[in-house]
Amino acid sequence: MYNVQVYVTYKDSVLDPQGQAVQGAIQRLGFEGISQMRIGKFFEMQVTGTDQATVIEKVEAICDRLLANPNMEQYRYDVQLVEDAK
Repeated sequence: MYNVQVYVTYKDSVLDPQGQAVQGAIQRLGFEGISQMRIGKFFEMQVTGTDQATVIEKVEAICDRLLANPNMEQYRYDVQLVEDAK
């Protein structure tokens, strides 16, 4: 079994008004040195598979078909093997 964490964010070319609003609030609170705030989505799942390549193929299909809008968003993921607890 594999633990998979998926991060979905807007592509750099897409305006992120929510990120800009949060960045403005951070500045109004007096925090300095914060820039390029982007808002995204995070998904965590456990995936059963015989090998990591099969799991990656499944995760990419899920991301392409459901979790991310390929016109506006990009994604990345981390895949970690879960050792059987004995």
